[in-house]
Amino acid sequence: MKLPYLPNHDDSSFFDFISTHHPGLMLSGQGGVSSMSVATTDQGRQGGNLSMPHATTVLAIKYRGGVVIAGDRRATEGFQIADRRIEKVFKIDEWSAMAIAGAAGPCIEMAKLFQTELEHYEKLEGMPLSCEGKANKLGQMVKANLPLAVQGLVVMPLYVGYDLKRAEGRIFKYDLAGGRYEESDYHAIGSGGKDARNTMREHFRRHLSQEDALKLALTALYNAADDDVGTGGPDLVRGIYPTAKCVDAQGITDVADDAIRSAYDGLIATRRSREA
Repeated sequence: MKLPYLPNHDDSSFFDFISTHHPGLMLSGQGGVSSMSVATTDQGRQGGNLSMPHATTVLAIKYRGGVVIAGDRRATEGFQIADRRIEKVFKIDEWSAMAIAGAAGPCIEMAKLFQTELEHYEKLEGMPLSCEGKANKLGQMVKANLPLAVQGLVVMPLYVGYDLKRAEGRIFKYDLAGGRYEESDYHAIGSGGKDARNTMREHFRRHLSQEDALKLALTALYNAADDDVGTGGPDLVRGIYPTAKCVDAQGITDVADDAIRSAYDGLIATRRSREA
């Protein structure tokens, strides 16, 4: 169906419209990109060798009836801290969210474009995409970013959604070429991802409550920050804490800073008692 404000486009994909008619607005177009990185990458590498995202930790954990997604707040630029309060976890629509690892500018642009893509599709088709359809759309965007990834401007998302048909939360990860893979229980990406996965592997169990899943997510981020210089832990002086969202049948719920601080107060008190 052709629309008056898009006379040369009859597809429900806003992403395809931009790619075809305004390629300069794409992530891999001629527009400028931010030099600040959530990841420490080698710019303009030759020979096609890609460095994977560093200097961040974002993760997702399933619980009974949904999934929690969380990330630290630190952005780095080389060996310096560029931003202590950057948002790496984004609400995409009423039933899905994504976290980002990679070059900050392209990552944030992709999150915003993904939001617009799903809203555009729903308005034109009169119904939302399925959870799996949304995951596939994001994979197409990651694939389109490959030219920038070759230059070191990597975008590596972690996507979660509540599947209304299956009545469960789902977790999807991606590779640089847009390959989409589903994780059954939990996953973490970024330079602290391995440390976070080790914590989750040790303490995860099926059918966690939302509260227990959130505590495990915050513990995994804390342990990642303890070992990874690029991951920011809770900053009790400045009042800066990781971002966390819960995605379930009720939609998306932002976890309040007070709840996160309370969880960290308990965790830190427990660690101190062990060292006393």
